[in-house]
Amino acid sequence: MQQTQTDLDNIGEFYRRYYEDAIGQLGQRYPSEQKSLEVDFQDIFTFDPDLADDLRERPGDVLEWFEEALSQYEVPANVELDDASVIVGNLPDSATLDVGEYRSSDIGNYVTVSGQIAKKTEVRPRPLESAFECQRCGTITRISQVKGDLQTPHECQGCERQGPFRTNQPQSKYTDHQLLRLKQPPEEAKGGDGASIDVHVEGDLVGQVEAGDRVNISGIVYLDDDDPEDQTAFDPYLDGHHVDVEETDYEDIDVEEYEDEIKKIAAGEYGDPYELLVDSIAQKIEGMEEIKEAVALQLFSGVRKEYPDGTSDRGTSHILLLGDPGTAKSKVLKAVESIAPRGVFASGKGASAAGMTAAAVNDDFGDNSWTLEAGALVLANNGIACVDEIDKVDETAVNSMHTALEQQVIHVNKAGIDADLPAKTSLLAAGNPKRGRFDPNMTYAEQIDLDPAMISRFDLMFMVDDQPDEERDSEIIRAIGESHKLGARYTADPDSLSDEELDEISPAIDEDTLRAYIAYARREVTPELTDEFLEALDEWYVDLRMANGSGEDVPIPVTARNGEGVIRLAEASARVRLSETVEIQDLERAQRLVKRSMRDVGMDPDTGQFDADIVETGTSKNQRGRIDDILAYIADQERETGDAVPMEDILDFARETQGMGVNQTRHDVKKLKQKGEIYEPEYDNSFRSAN
Repeated sequence: MQQTQTDLDNIGEFYRRYYEDAIGQLGQRYPSEQKSLEVDFQDIFTFDPDLADDLRERPGDVLEWFEEALSQYEVPANVELDDASVIVGNLPDSATLDVGEYRSSDIGNYVTVSGQIAKKTEVRPRPLESAFECQRCGTITRISQVKGDLQTPHECQGCERQGPFRTNQPQSKYTDHQLLRLKQPPEEAKGGDGASIDVHVEGDLVGQVEAGDRVNISGIVYLDDDDPEDQTAFDPYLDGHHVDVEETDYEDIDVEEYEDEIKKIAAGEYGDPYELLVDSIAQKIEGMEEIKEAVALQLFSGVRKEYPDGTSDRGTSHILLLGDPGTAKSKVLKAVESIAPRGVFASGKGASAAGMTAAAVNDDFGDNSWTLEAGALVLANNGIACVDEIDKVDETAVNSMHTALEQQVIHVNKAGIDADLPAKTSLLAAGNPKRGRFDPNMTYAEQIDLDPAMISRFDLMFMVDDQPDEERDSEIIRAIGESHKLGARYTADPDSLSDEELDEISPAIDEDTLRAYIAYARREVTPELTDEFLEALDEWYVDLRMANGSGEDVPIPVTARNGEGVIRLAEASARVRLSETVEIQDLERAQRLVKRSMRDVGMDPDTGQFDADIVETGTSKNQRGRIDDILAYIADQERETGDAVPMEDILDFARETQGMGVNQTRHDVKKLKQKGEIYEPEYDNSFRSAN
């Protein structure tokens, strides 16, 4: 398509009608502060639909027209805009594609691709026009450069010889360049790596994004045909011309229009704010009120503290939901991922250490050097990582998460890369018991298929079993049926529902208001612990520590780690009310949730006592004593008889001396065998000590 002066005059009129002030501001800021004019595609369409269509279908040519018309525009600041660029955004939905959706018909078109930034290179200069100086006669030959290999002169324009030449950098023109890798978000990748596309950005577009950002990038789809060994299949890439970063952080949310409503909710004008939050998170799920209350506090978060020596205490809380299949755990995770501005949903199935944390990788990205690849905890920095099927996460990946969850930073030291990546992330994880369903013959703690070091990182753990209960089951199925009934009517005719019926299937606080509420509380409210709170916390903690009595044989109910978890939850509770102080009611709410978690996991069923060792080590003090007695019995019998000890003798010993049942004794023997402290020499159900 050949450019005409009529085309340039038409675009010049468009500029005068829509962008006169913007071009004037560009003239004042060019080139040190701003090098491009941002244009809204909808303005182009309103001005001239045919011109908008031409931009979509022939973007390379039409964008050159826009830039040529801009260079001819008379700028009040009396500057030349010869090298200013034009970036066009806000394309219609029909031109917006997810990563991997583009097809051959999109090649060469102007589209918007939506995805998440997985990697980026450093910002480096790229030549726009190279000045080559002949080393024989000194003549300067200028050659315009395009992306790719450097174009050099065939001969000198002065002496007409073929060089040699050297680049005269001061007389050359450069622009900033950066390469981005745009990937499918984790929730769309379905547990795999997902599709990706590399994006070239220049000028004002560089440095706008960070790993983990959700973005819409408008540009031209091209094919990379630089591989001489394969000229049959080419990888697409995007020549980026506009970058729009979505709300990915609480700092990005505009709360001004919601502020009055937020203050009314927090003040209780519409009812108890905590109950409203419970009714706003996965509101169609019945019977999980305490879990949803805990998740709400996780969203509001406690206060992160920084200290003069450079250390810090995290404000984020980590929560584990372990339960039978079909108990709506995944639905809770998806609801939270939707609410959190930077919520990342990932499946633990097949996840690597890099997929969970971060790693240095060597691939064909950028200049083929090692680059950092961010995993879920980094991508969810300042947000929430919702990890489903955490029991399926590879052991190496789990080990890599330990420090990240506690210290809120991920350290990578490999291939010359020594970097700390921020991971101020809350983890909301869900999984199934070891055997798929809870075994009534085993404690909950024994059925968590995670190592104790990982388990201890969670502030709260909720066990969700699927046991028949006539009254509870009736309430749940009636609620589900009513929801489906009203949902079908609403789908057919939204106006057919009364206000009361509409409230039944709507969240108590709509999602936009809820996001703004959380953002406002986290940004504006930093509640302090009062002396009254500290005294009550002291009393609760000491009383609970002494709840099982004193002495060497008494299990410790809680540790200081539990106390810190209570403080974080209490601070989050205060933020819900927009309170500048953490009060007794906040402590009581946090205590209740922690006690529920301890009851699920930390209670020794043999003694009825809370035992922190169940969480910290996976074994209660009482169970360790039983196991030690069994181990000592096997060793003594082996010394006396010289033979392996039959299981029947071990069962008799445990029943007569400790009153232990058959299943529990068999389980303890299995633990000793797994730990390598005993072995079964002939697989005849007899055992020897390994020492």
